[in-house]
Amino acid sequence: MAVVSRREKAQSLSKSKVGAAIAVGVLLGCVFAFCFPSGFLSISNPAAILNRNFAKSIAQVGSSPCESSERINLLKSEFVAASEKNAELKKHVRELTEKIRLAEQRKDQAEKQVLVLGDQKKAGPFGTVKGSRTNPSVLPDESVNPRLAKILEKVAVNRELIVALANSNVKEMLDLWFTNIKRVGISNYLVVALDEEIARYCESKDVPVYMRDPDKVIDSVARTGGNHAVSGLKFRVLREFLQLGYSVLLSDVDIVYLQNPFDHLYRDSDVESMTDGHNNMTGYGYNDVFDEPGMGWARYAHTMRMWVYNSGFFYIRPTIPSIELLDRVANRLSKERAWDQAVFNEELFFPSHPGYDGLHASRRTMDFYLFMNSKVLFKTVRKDAKLSKLKPVIVHVNYHPDKYPRMLAVVEFYVNGKQNALKPFPDGSE
Repeated sequence: MAVVSRREKAQSLSKSKVGAAIAVGVLLGCVFAFCFPSGFLSISNPAAILNRNFAKSIAQVGSSPCESSERINLLKSEFVAASEKNAELKKHVRELTEKIRLAEQRKDQAEKQVLVLGDQKKAGPFGTVKGSRTNPSVLPDESVNPRLAKILEKVAVNRELIVALANSNVKEMLDLWFTNIKRVGISNYLVVALDEEIARYCESKDVPVYMRDPDKVIDSVARTGGNHAVSGLKFRVLREFLQLGYSVLLSDVDIVYLQNPFDHLYRDSDVESMTDGHNNMTGYGYNDVFDEPGMGWARYAHTMRMWVYNSGFFYIRPTIPSIELLDRVANRLSKERAWDQAVFNEELFFPSHPGYDGLHASRRTMDFYLFMNSKVLFKTVRKDAKLSKLKPVIVHVNYHPDKYPRMLAVVEFYVNGKQNALKPFPDGSE
């Protein structure tokens, strides 16, 4: 009886241990289920999950022939799309890398310019101090117009060239213009064709030509505009030349070239321009005394006067002030009914004052006997025995409306030696 009792107690104790083990197992299972919802083995062995997923995909693919074919095509299309996206990302990375490289290069150049310009110096003895009037050139940016950059690389000499804008309305004068340029031996010149007819004509005459990309704002004026309207476009067009790092000698087509102008430039200023003046006072400036008797003792007021620069013939360097000048003039001409030459001079000469920040551009006036306007020629030079023997660099027929016949007469007088060629024309216009 005692043996039976001990056996029953042992069985009862064994059952209690099993129950406790089961309870502990259930409890641990709940804890792991809560802490590791994706499974404990998936954390320690991610490869196992990949294998399971792969096996599952194989099982799905093998479920039926039709479904297998569709699944393969889907995977192929996804692979192609991913490859294309990857190629695009690689290209984008290359472009960003190149931009960073260029930015670092420009930063390095800018730092060098700052070091040069920012170098502090002591003032020298009296009478020896001379400030710099030559601003540094901008860094060339070929991304502005890659097509134009390639043309300029072929045409320009020492990164400078003559540029003229022309449409079909000035075809006759244009022909005389480039004929004399060729005769002088100038090779670095370019015609900006404002319509297809001029572009074809220049190509037929073996004249360097550049046809701009379509632009609604410019093209409407370019194809139908007269001399003054077309003249105003140059301030927009020239900007790209300067951004590409080239100096430009802007030329109207009513000009006869008798010598190479690049042999007579100083290149020490942002803008070097011919003058509309006809003597030393009007060309280079003078002190004009204004008399106001009602002021009594202070009746005389001194003023400075100078005749304007001619916006049809000027040399402009690729500097920040030069580009700012072009932007200012182009902006005003787009909003105002104004003459481009007047706006050009106002922006170039007006000083800063309340409500207006003046342009800090350096400027030089060309020798008016070398870079001659038609008033100087017909009113003074042709009547003077000594002056008539001088050979100007160019003659700009800007003061007279009968431009073409006077241009022909200039060629006859200076090139062919016909002494009476200029006599039939009056001093002014009739």
